[in-house]
Amino acid sequence: MPTTRTLSATFIEPGPGAGDRLRIQATTESGFDLAFDTLSASEGGIGPGPTEAILASLAACTAMDVASILRKKRQRVDSYRIQVTAEKAEKHPQVYTAVSVEHQVAGDVTAEALRRSIELSATAYCPVSAMLSGSVPIDHRYRLQRDGADEEIGLAAHTGPPAG
Repeated sequence: MPTTRTLSATFIEPGPGAGDRLRIQATTESGFDLAFDTLSASEGGIGPGPTEAILASLAACTAMDVASILRKKRQRVDSYRIQVTAEKAEKHPQVYTAVSVEHQVAGDVTAEALRRSIELSATAYCPVSAMLSGSVPIDHRYRLQRDGADEEIGLAAHTGPPAG
């Protein structure tokens, strides 16, 4: 039986002189508050826009998977950063048309362990990746730096909607 999740979202009136600014406060079922804003942080915004949050969720979801799998494989990670880059359609609804996820890892990690961990996240474990892959192609790449070795760069997986 599927699991049902519920959250609530409330429009917050930003006040006089706010122009077209919009703010939304969402509360998750687990009790966390999330703020969304149409302004950037440098413009005084209090949170990301909704589509920005989707990319952040993808990064967080896959990072949790990959870090967990690398731990189980007893790989020593000194640093781990994810960079997500996405292209957006010019016309509304301005959906993402391509996404690239780059896992930047340094440590005593083999390229094959990293590649396989990313592949498992992209194809089997990360629900955010699975949802997005239904509508947009995603390249899952890695950049590995090990002590005394040249940087290794590779494609771990490509996911996306079926061709046709």
